Amino acid sequence: MALDFLILYEHTVREYESDLLLKLELERRGYSAEIRQLLDPKHLRLFRRDKPEVLVASCMYDNEAINSHVYNNIGRCNKIVNLHWEQMLSDTQEKGDWFNMNGNAKRCIQTCWGERTARRLQAHGMDAKNTPVTGAVMMDFLRPEFKGYFLGKQALCEKFGLDPAKHLHLYISSFGYASMNDDEVAELSKMAGTDFTGFARTNRVSMTETLRWFDRYLAGHPEVELVYRRHPSEWNSPALEELAKKRPNFHVIFADSVKQWIVAADSISIWMSTAIAEVYMAGKSCHILRPAPIEHEYDPVIYKDAQYVTSYEEFAAAMADPQPPFPIAREVIEGYFDPGARPAYLRMADLLEDVYKNPPRDHPMGEGFTPHFNLLKFVALAGVHFLYRHGWEPRRVFAFCPPLANFAQRIYGYVDKAHVTPEEAERMAARIRPYLQSKGETVAHGGA
Repeated sequence: MALDFLILYEHTVREYESDLLLKLELERRGYSAEIRQLLDPKHLRLFRRDKPEVLVASCMYDNEAINSHVYNNIGRCNKIVNLHWEQMLSDTQEKGDWFNMNGNAKRCIQTCWGERTARRLQAHGMDAKNTPVTGAVMMDFLRPEFKGYFLGKQALCEKFGLDPAKHLHLYISSFGYASMNDDEVAELSKMAGTDFTGFARTNRVSMTETLRWFDRYLAGHPEVELVYRRHPSEWNSPALEELAKKRPNFHVIFADSVKQWIVAADSISIWMSTAIAEVYMAGKSCHILRPAPIEHEYDPVIYKDAQYVTSYEEFAAAMADPQPPFPIAREVIEGYFDPGARPAYLRMADLLEDVYKNPPRDHPMGEGFTPHFNLLKFVALAGVHFLYRHGWEPRRVFAFCPPLANFAQRIYGYVDKAHVTPEEAERMAARIRPYLQSKGETVAHGGA
């Protein structure tokens, strides 16, 4: 019997929890659904007896993506729904071609978190029927309907050895370039075809000044526990280590999700992370710390015209405000992240049901699309997964051929990073199931 929905994910941390919520809802409605990673081995059964009716993608920008993510996974299919995980862009990205879809990707259903994204895609040639506004599924975990899903402040502080009686302040960092040296920035710039030298300098200056503010503030406020949620790229930062040694109430923690820390925190500050939308959806506020201006081509457009904290004096005053206003206008943030009366996962499931039951809205694999099967990728993925199951690293197995070893090891690393064991998946599912709305009931929701 054919599979109803195949959901493909790319990044585990960014997508898997939301994909699982959607899968469980579809199964509750009586459908069959499967989640697979983009680099999972290609299964012939998905081209034949288990060929899905609807392919739910993680990204879908052009014809090559249709070929790679759809045709090479299940063959021909015109019911393609993109969960569209990259919607928080800079103004430069919003105006460019890539993020506004190219070729037959315009004929796929590109789901939108808010009306502003839908209008942008339509202005770049997409049909309204292919730009439905569903809200952002990952934000559902912050809605009142999911109260209790995350640990409270007391339990979270005890888990990480923090004092729950103290004020818990969360800083969400995005200083990914601050840890890079000039050679690394130059190499990245060459690879991307964009000069990141200026932005890297802005990272360093902003990080240095922000840490200076924290040092000064924590010295006079021992009643505050400051948790610095580092960016994944901040893997080598002596400055963070030094401040943590100097101030016992400064803690660099990467464990647990940013949503978990947002829910538990008493107050929050941020630099340029798109997690500011999660702060809003959690019904909280935050301070945007901007010791130095950020180049507009890198700054998420949602931050345009926001209220910034630009000096230590402003930061100290902001920390003393028990109920600060949200720094971004409501109509702006809700224009990009529609909170909706119903959770996004229910609206997304409604959309997928409609696509499943009806003829294709468009024909992405029609005129203008030329399919080609990537036999090399098919064989390479099968081989790398065979090695992965046995724990054999390609750099050792293929040591006799360095180019092959490096190529296979790179894929092996991606596979390892994205792997979710059946036991992990079931633990996550068991945590989510109690929050499914079996009768479709909703709880009124609004941001800060």
